[in-house]
Amino acid sequence: MSDHKTYRRRSSRVLLIDATDRVLLLKYLNDPDGPASTHIWFTPGGGVEKGESLAQAAARELGEEVGLAVAPGDLGPQIGVASGYADLGWAKGLFQDNFFHHRVDAHEIDLSGLQKHELRHHGGHRWWTPAEIEASTETIYPYGLAALTAELVAGRVPATPVQLPWHH
Repeated sequence: MSDHKTYRRRSSRVLLIDATDRVLLLKYLNDPDGPASTHIWFTPGGGVEKGESLAQAAARELGEEVGLAVAPGDLGPQIGVASGYADLGWAKGLFQDNFFHHRVDAHEIDLSGLQKHELRHHGGHRWWTPAEIEASTETIYPYGLAALTAELVAGRVPATPVQLPWHH
């Protein structure tokens, strides 16, 4: 059975790490019209389209979400995976998030590739150190991001993708 039939949605996400060893997280507003919208932080990325490899989807999403052009082959290897059941309103079932990493000296975020509904939920972005993620009381996905980022900035890239806890 192919992943597209097994999983309701597969996504490819990227731990984008800058020269000062910070990882980029995007702030997603759950209810942008609400008086006090709750939010979550997560890595750039999104759904894998039919016919795309995981790396192709990750590279495409970097371009769309933060304006960074990266060839799929220039991404680091897949470093993590999280999967589990979710009911997001627009879709429910078994989901799988696949994580890659990529290093940049610096990058100025460009949101011009976001679609209207994505812009509506976009609450900003921030570069975080592993220590800041670990100390934060905010909701940050994937769980285990602080430890995984700390390993990457120390030069320890996992030989096989790390199984990360599911977040729903």
